[in-house]
Amino acid sequence: MRWKTVCVLAACAAALVAQTPPVTILEIETENTVAYYQDVADPAKLASSVAISPLAPDFNWILKWTLVIGDIVAVNGKPAKGLRISRSFPPRYISSLTPGRAIADISGNCLTDVHLAILQPDGTPIGTIVASGLGGTTPPPGAPLAAASHSIAVVGGTGAFLGVRGQFGGVRDISRRNASMVEDPAYRRINGGGKRIEMVHLIPMTWPEVLAIPTGPAIFHGDDFSPVSAEKPARAGELLMMSVSGLGPVKPNLDPGKPFPAWQVGKEHQVNSPVEVTVNGKAAAVTSAIGWPGMNNVYRVDFRVPEGTAAGTATLGLSVAWINGPEVKIPVR
Repeated sequence: MRWKTVCVLAACAAALVAQTPPVTILEIETENTVAYYQDVADPAKLASSVAISPLAPDFNWILKWTLVIGDIVAVNGKPAKGLRISRSFPPRYISSLTPGRAIADISGNCLTDVHLAILQPDGTPIGTIVASGLGGTTPPPGAPLAAASHSIAVVGGTGAFLGVRGQFGGVRDISRRNASMVEDPAYRRINGGGKRIEMVHLIPMTWPEVLAIPTGPAIFHGDDFSPVSAEKPARAGELLMMSVSGLGPVKPNLDPGKPFPAWQVGKEHQVNSPVEVTVNGKAAAVTSAIGWPGMNNVYRVDFRVPEGTAAGTATLGLSVAWINGPEVKIPVR
């Protein structure tokens, strides 16, 4: 292949990478997960018992609704709160003729709608994710390798996940408990339930990104606001400031598309979602993440370079609500 062709292909590949949304995989852990099965015909009996109410051994799952409820406790290993709730209708389809099961070209167990409402540990809402698809079937092509089952499309979201698309790659039910719908879900945490892990591959509409200035990434020394550059590199332990985009909603809330108001001490618009910065893969302490006054979709993030960061070229990573942005390089001495 001629060298000019190689250069053109390399340039095209670089442009493609720059335009491609970052890969975002959420591993969502839930506890006290209980599946309530429609096993009673009398509406008066629904949620009538405060005690654990197991399903009858001969329960017929076909064409019965199921409601699965659980508490979100972690996302990608970081503490979180929230609600995981889904509604399923199990026709229980299978590829061979089996009495009582729906015949189909694939095997699985249900049609499923899933809703995830994710909160910070202090209860601050981050956003919701909504998905719909087939449960209990083979994971779709391109799903995370850790996926165990299900082929469910992410159809949208709110808050930090506004406009996301993607797929649920799979579910690992570690110890989910099945219950009759006579059991009152108000006592779910008291009666206890199982643990569950779900892999969600998201394609975000927006993502965090460090802005650029003529000398490189828009990262500045905290003491004099001069740019970090080869002539004036960062230092381990130093407080830096960077200008970034794509950090999403703030608190107090701001109308979509409006610029951040003029600076008022103590009235900054704080980024609503968790913001994480890494330097050479090591977590950096984020001391502030706010909307930049007078700007639209521009934010200021202050962070401290981790102690012990080696001299040379360091790789800086940025994420918000577990959505990763492209990495940038900074000089460190």
